[in-house]
Amino acid sequence: MEQGKKEPAERSQEEAPRKRAAFGVTGMTCATCAQTIEAALSEVQGIESASVNLAAEKATVVFDPEKVKIEDMKEAIEKAGYGVILNEITISIRGMTCATCAQTIEKALLSLDGVFAAFVNLAIEKARVQYDPQRVRVSDIKRAIVDVGYEVIEAETIDAEKIARQREMKRQKTLLFFSLALSIPTFVLSMLFDFTSLGGEPAISGWKHLLLFVLATPVQFVAGYQFYIGAYKALRNRTANMDTLIAMGTSAAYFYSTAVVFFPSAVHFGHVYFETSALIITLILLGKFLEAAAKGRTSEAIRKLMNLQAKTARVLRDGEEVEIPTEDLDVGDVFMVRPGESISTDGTIVDGHSSVDESMITGESLPVEKSEGSTVIGGTTNKNRLLKVRATRVGKDTALAQIVRLVEEAQGSRAPIQRLADRVSAYFVPSVIVIAIASFLIWYFAGYDTFSIATPRFVFSLSIFIAVLVIACPCALGLATPTAIMVGTGKGAENGILIKSGGALEIAGKTQVIVFDKTGTLTKGKPEVTDIVSFGPTETEILKTAAIAEKGSEHPLGEAIIRKARDMEVHIPDAEDFETVPGKGVRAMHEGREILLGNRKLMSESNVNIEEADVKIRSIEDQGKTAMIVVSDRRLIGIVAVADVLKETSAEAIGELKRMGIEVVMLTGDNWRTAKVIAGNLGIDRVLAEVLPEDKAKEVQRLHQEGRIVAMVGDGINDAPALAQADVGIAIGSGTDVALEAGDIVLIRNDLNDVVAAIQLSKKTMSKIRQNLFWAFAYNTAGIPIAAGVLFPFFGILLEPVIAAAAMAMSSVSVVSNALLLKRYTPEVKKKGGEN
Repeated sequence: MEQGKKEPAERSQEEAPRKRAAFGVTGMTCATCAQTIEAALSEVQGIESASVNLAAEKATVVFDPEKVKIEDMKEAIEKAGYGVILNEITISIRGMTCATCAQTIEKALLSLDGVFAAFVNLAIEKARVQYDPQRVRVSDIKRAIVDVGYEVIEAETIDAEKIARQREMKRQKTLLFFSLALSIPTFVLSMLFDFTSLGGEPAISGWKHLLLFVLATPVQFVAGYQFYIGAYKALRNRTANMDTLIAMGTSAAYFYSTAVVFFPSAVHFGHVYFETSALIITLILLGKFLEAAAKGRTSEAIRKLMNLQAKTARVLRDGEEVEIPTEDLDVGDVFMVRPGESISTDGTIVDGHSSVDESMITGESLPVEKSEGSTVIGGTTNKNRLLKVRATRVGKDTALAQIVRLVEEAQGSRAPIQRLADRVSAYFVPSVIVIAIASFLIWYFAGYDTFSIATPRFVFSLSIFIAVLVIACPCALGLATPTAIMVGTGKGAENGILIKSGGALEIAGKTQVIVFDKTGTLTKGKPEVTDIVSFGPTETEILKTAAIAEKGSEHPLGEAIIRKARDMEVHIPDAEDFETVPGKGVRAMHEGREILLGNRKLMSESNVNIEEADVKIRSIEDQGKTAMIVVSDRRLIGIVAVADVLKETSAEAIGELKRMGIEVVMLTGDNWRTAKVIAGNLGIDRVLAEVLPEDKAKEVQRLHQEGRIVAMVGDGINDAPALAQADVGIAIGSGTDVALEAGDIVLIRNDLNDVVAAIQLSKKTMSKIRQNLFWAFAYNTAGIPIAAGVLFPFFGILLEPVIAAAAMAMSSVSVVSNALLLKRYTPEVKKKGGEN
């Protein structure tokens, strides 16, 4: 990503009505498969972008619904030779009388974001809907039918993706045991026959050959049929993949051995290699099974989050508790939560007080005390007392649903570091085939005569050809990055750190400069009035005048003045006119007099003389406070001093970032004197003060011009332009509002240590990715030449095809397993804080 620039997260609505769809894909075996599907989807008119994640086995597509439908995408994927999994629900409907009714319902369902397809059958009065459960809930689908005037009788939900995954795992397991049951006897008998033939027999007798043929053939074409199917699909798409290599390698051994059995006179060397083809297929199946099991564990964080959702809710209806499915909850419903139960959805407590365990959502290890008026998050656990909660957000709008969606989208995204592996994967398999053929020819025509080799020329060269094909592992290259991203983003979610993309995950770890907005980020964002300085009127009159000016303001400093006035029971009348002057203060009119409240810039701009207050203003600023100058009818009447308290973890986080070698910059609209005092208290050496809100992004851009990677930390709302300008925007303290558009990384808690944790997690994840890529490249770089026989002339080392297959099978498993080690990682700053 070019520094200082980002691709816009969303296209403006004026350009095109754009939708995003995510669905499962079956049949992929390596990175080439993912690239083939992406290419097939990209050719469909109306699809803006397509990303396929091999590890998650998912496709994410951004498209124009006016130009392309889900059926077109499905057709493109199936035409390329792969399968599509769509979640589906069947709904019984009452009230339809004609074809128009069915069309009306279909139209209503298709208007929902997240509904891929809807088919309404008038004859059997049922609707079949394919949908994305992370974008639309079942209750929304039901309500759409009810809203157009029909009655929903019952709904049967099918988790097609889960069913397909379970079916595939069962199939692979069955094939593995079937293959083992035949390949082990094949291997044992082959070795036994070889030993018994050493007594002087020139070759194994025909019936023994035939027995090995009978045992190996089912392995080759029943257990191994998927490799032939995969190779055919690749050939049809004019590509080559892992299946191509396995099919070619095992077929070479199998068909050569078959020729020995049925055409012995045509083959000079009578040995068969049925055990080689059978064991290769068995080992590959074992590797695929272990890989699938390991890949399943990479998405455990998502499953844990989804399992937090309560299945039912006890809603108060006409004064009585009624148990309903959580998906049927509506905003405004009041529901009961007993001790030990999960809170059904986001809401506000209307009665009761208790402690709530929010650890799985926010990463906060200690239970949080909640009472009437407190907000609660769906999926968190009520610890010890009965609560009565009013639902404020339901379905896809809840914090939990948004978190799951963000993490799933991040896991489906690509990190820039993956581009190298993708480029290599595109040429990898064809290159391996060329190397295998070249190795065969070199050894057959030149190398064989150079050395004293006991094995017949053709068999020796064929063995090398097979070993080169089966040792190559494109899977390891394809899985190196996405598996680590899946585990890393999942680990972040467990700690209340939501990383929106693989790109953000990668760049966060490279951060060289980190910019903190002061108010609400380094400070608590709830300033208090500390001093009132009078130049004539009483303190009450000064506070009242300031409060009149700020009554219409939402600025934290203005809110502090309003709070102080109310605490002192000062009556605050409304101003007749009110104007905010960004970065300077406010102007207001009350009973014919003009009130100015703000900083020196506002007074200078308004030609108000404040020289007599200069010493007092400096004294206030030297204490790290903000001096709010109060002027009535162009006459200085007083100063209101406001101070914001630093967060408890600010100094600790800043110190940790500096120890990591990252330069810390504070950005604020405060005057230089106040800003330097606060920065000094935190140990921040570089300060950007008196910056107007609209100029924050420009300051971040200036830092880019120094040629360094910049992260910006802010609240995600007021700092949105600056966050978007930075290489990595980190929105802190979002609470339940996790869908902030501006932040590349969203921190649920208002804890600056989570900024440090996000960077440390990013560094650790990238370390795992680099380890995986190094292993994948090193394995193939070393393994292929060894299989080709480069060590044979010097050390007599030759890799047997079966050993090559075992190495290949374990290579991808080792990459996934290494990524899974991230699950045990705890950011260093969390360890220091004593958190788990």
